[in-house]
Parts: sequence; structure tokens; C-alpha cells
Amino acid sequence: MQYQSNPILDRLPSHLRQYIKPQNYGDYSPIDQAVWRYVMRKNVAYLSQVAHGSYLSGLQKTGISIENIPNMYGMNRILKEIGWAAVAVDGFIPPAAFMEFQAYNVLVIASDIRQLDHIEYTPAPDIIHEGAGHAPIIANPEYAEYLRRFGEIGCKAISSAKDYELYEAVRHLSIIKEAPGTSEEAITEAEKHIDELQINMGPPSEMALIRNLHWWTVEYGLIGTPEAPKIYGAGLLSSIGESSWCMTDKVLKIPYSSEAAHASFDITKPQPQLFVTPDFAFLSQVLEEFANTMALRKGGLDGLEKLVASEALGTVELSTGLQISGVFTRAIAFEGKTAYLQTTGPTALAYREKELIGHGTAFHPDGFGAPIGKLKGINLPIEDMSPRDLKAYNIYEGEQVTLEFEGGIHLQGEIITGTRNLRGEIILITFQNCTVRYKDEYLFRPEWGLYHMAVGENIVSAFNGPADLSSFDLNSHVPEETTIKVHKDPKREQLEKFYGQIREFREGTNTTISRNKVFQELKASHPEDWMLSVEIYELARAEGNEAFATEILEHLEQVKSERPEVGHLIDGGITLVDDSKVAL
Repeated sequence: MQYQSNPILDRLPSHLRQYIKPQNYGDYSPIDQAVWRYVMRKNVAYLSQVAHGSYLSGLQKTGISIENIPNMYGMNRILKEIGWAAVAVDGFIPPAAFMEFQAYNVLVIASDIRQLDHIEYTPAPDIIHEGAGHAPIIANPEYAEYLRRFGEIGCKAISSAKDYELYEAVRHLSIIKEAPGTSEEAITEAEKHIDELQINMGPPSEMALIRNLHWWTVEYGLIGTPEAPKIYGAGLLSSIGESSWCMTDKVLKIPYSSEAAHASFDITKPQPQLFVTPDFAFLSQVLEEFANTMALRKGGLDGLEKLVASEALGTVELSTGLQISGVFTRAIAFEGKTAYLQTTGPTALAYREKELIGHGTAFHPDGFGAPIGKLKGINLPIEDMSPRDLKAYNIYEGEQVTLEFEGGIHLQGEIITGTRNLRGEIILITFQNCTVRYKDEYLFRPEWGLYHMAVGENIVSAFNGPADLSSFDLNSHVPEETTIKVHKDPKREQLEKFYGQIREFREGTNTTISRNKVFQELKASHPEDWMLSVEIYELARAEGNEAFATEILEHLEQVKSERPEVGHLIDGGITLVDDSKVAL
């Protein structure tokens, strides 16, 4: 096992555990720790004024320190008190998996941390975004329940065949943008590929729509009123730039509603609009409104056709409760309803999310087909027939029967047996020497073996994934491309050493270090670096060494003149020290 488990993580199915990786806390460099500290000090100073009240209290409740990158398995000891846990993953994971983790009350945290050059914002998920953004707000019970419920519903959303391709393209862009040394040509090419995919996506899938809701709430949500909003979205809580940008009049504030599902977003750019919910309870209300539009609750021909278009593993549930899981490849329609459904490849049958004995993928390796609807000229559905009714229509063991369905499906064969659900309704009828036809097309022939006819007047639900998780091997879907680690040449190692020495002095583990000597070596070897000089300035001010502090400020002014793009970061760090807004 690569991680320390606990009772919450023990509940995770194996197909989710495959995404978990060790945090490898020792891999964080002193520069990484300084990036965390700078962002957290800057954010806490500002967010204490503009974030929802749950943020600051949530930092304490979830064990997140301003001074150190959190050890998420240490966080777990605190998170378990509010019924949650955290795991480390490598960058973006597929949306359905991300949401399913939430359904199990598990916070997914990308354990990498943004580079100093991207300190304000990174398109890649990182521990600042996940740990300092998501974790504090889940300490609010109403919001935590929204997050769990969102995961529960979201992981059932049906994707289109193009959704996964877009996910991989976005993951690739986030990796190369965060990787040092990536050429502008490579980034431009990746962005162009995403643009081309987005233009040709077609109508948005359920997953695309619910992903929009996730973005405009969990990631970039505001709470309160459009005139006086507070921040609760993790993307805003973890971004120095966007947390202040979003509070300006340049960003449109819109009352939150289910219409947000149709508002697309660009993960690589600041958001021009944001949605404001009046309270956390309203988030759940909108989620339920959206869920009512999903095939999960509506079923029907439309739901089946969504599964066919997804080209992915999904499930339909019939009105008898019988669940058919597989890759759906065909839907025959009749008067706007399903007349016949067909899967291709391994298929499993289940009832109440538990596989029916003898009807797993080993028994149905090549697909499964079933007529749906009523028999022609008979108003009583098969599932509602009493034993006397069934016998009257020759639907009885040992009988040779011909069944004509309203949708044009013709079935002829000898009944062997029937399978009933807990309510005594017949859900499956097994035939031998069976022929199934639609017009002149044979859908099943006697030489193919036994025919198991699913019983159901209609499809009441259709959703992503299998009914019974144990029916399929789901342990082979981890993205092949991994995040790129920083290459450490001798110059980088020297800079990390300087950062480490100042950190040791501040923490009191080595008070013999000469800050002046480190500063002089820093100016000589790394004149472009600014953050360590700000940290040394902090120590000089704390000691009352104004002459040294003035010398550092003069150097930082020189850095600003040569690197104007970091001028506001330098000023922000100096202001933090001078105003003492955050306890040192």
C-alpha cells in the first residue's frame, strides 16, 4: 500500500485506489515550502476580509498551517473528525473518478506544488489549490454535504465519446504549462488542439454540463449577494491574483441558478463572470434541479441514446429494477420509446446494484439484447402479470411461445424458467431454441444458445458506470502521461540550499546562519530571485536591523526594475511584513 489508510479510505473501491499515490513529503524543496508560505500568508491576510467565514475556521479545523505544506495523511487525523479524508493524486484525474471520490467523502489533492514562476495561478491542480482551497470549506457541514452529494450524482453523469479526449488534452496542457522549460510552441500547439476539440464537441454531455456546475460552485463560487459577495470556491481561495480580481467590477456577478450548467469556462484564463449563491443550502437545491434533468432520473429512450453515444460502460435500469451494465451500441425506437436495446462485449445483469448469480460478464461476454415495452394487443405489462395472467398468455415453464411486442420485436422460443425480484415480479425469462427478429433482421438465433429476455415496460434510469462495481475490471484507467518534475542543476540546488538555511534560521533549528552572508551570495549568484530576499527582509525587520532591511529593499527595487512582472509580488510581500497582517 502506497498510503496510510483509515476507516474512510478503507471504503474506497479498488478502481479509485489505483489513482492514489504517495505524497512523498520529503520531495518538497525549501523553495516549495517558501512558495506555500508566501501564498498562504498573502491569501490569509486578504481572504480574512473577503472569504466566507468558514475559510479561516476551516484552516484550523483541517489542520492546515500557514508555515508548512500540509502532510495530507497528518491532515487525515483531523479530517476524520468531520467525516472526511484526503489522498494524493498525480494532477488531473478523470472527472467521473474525481466526483466518485467526493461521494465517498474523500478529498482528492494533487500533491505537486506550483513553481515560483507560476505563484499567482497555475492551470494545473496543485496542493495549494486543493489543500488550501478545497479543504477549509468542507469543515462547513452544509457545504460538505453538498460536495458529497455532488460527487454521488456527478459520477453517474453520462459523458460523450469526445469528453475523455478533451480531458486528456486539458491534462496535457496543464502538465506542460507547469513544467519548467516548456517551449511556447508546445504550449501554443496544445492550446490549439483544445480549441479544435471544443469547437467540434457537439451538444454538451451530462458530464460537461455538471462539470460546469462544479466549476462555477466548488471551484469558482461566490456566496452572498452580487453586490456584496464572499469567496468560497477553491480556485479563488488558492489564487493570489484571481481572489482580488474577482472582487472588482471587471468581473460580472450573476445570481446562481441551474443555467450555470450552460456557461462554459476556460481553465487557462481568469474568469470574466462568476455566480453568486445566497447560501450553501441553495447549492443543493440547484443540484437537485439539475439531477432531475439527467438520464439517471429520467431514463427513457433519450437516456439509452446518451449511453450509446458515450461509447463507454454504462447501465440502464428497467421498471422491474433489473439493471443491465455494458457498452450500449444500439437503441431501436418505436413512437419515441425504447423497443430494443443492445450491448456489445462483456455485459452483466444486476438487481439493486448486486450482480445476479450466473449473469456476470463471463456468462455474457459478447453482449446482451432485450425487447422493452408491452406485448402487442395486451395492455397489461409482463411485469404486472400475476401467475394466473402469465399462464393465460402461455408465459409458463415448458411452453413454446410467440411474443409480439408493440415496438415490432418478434420473439419465438421455449420457456425454461423465470427469475423474480424481491417483490415477486418477474424480471428475466430464459428461453431455448429462441429466435428474436426486428422486421427482417435477426437479433438472436437458436444456435447462439440460451436467450435471457429482460422484462421491463420501460427504462427508468440510465447512468455512467456499472451497477455492481465488482462486475467489471475497472483498474486500468490511470492516465499514462504524468506530471513533470523540476530538473535540479547545480545552480538550482544552490538556491534551494539558501532557501533552506533561511528557513532553518526562522524556525530556530539553526540560529548560527548568517543572513547577511546568504543575502550577499544570493545577490551574486541569483540576482533574479525575489522571494528569498523578501524572507530575509522579514527577518531583518523582526530583529530591528533597519540598515540591513534598507539594503534588502534597495536590492528588491533593482529586481523590480529588471523584472517588472514580479514587482507587485515583491510589493505584496513587503506590505505583509510591514503591516504585520499575518503572525510571523
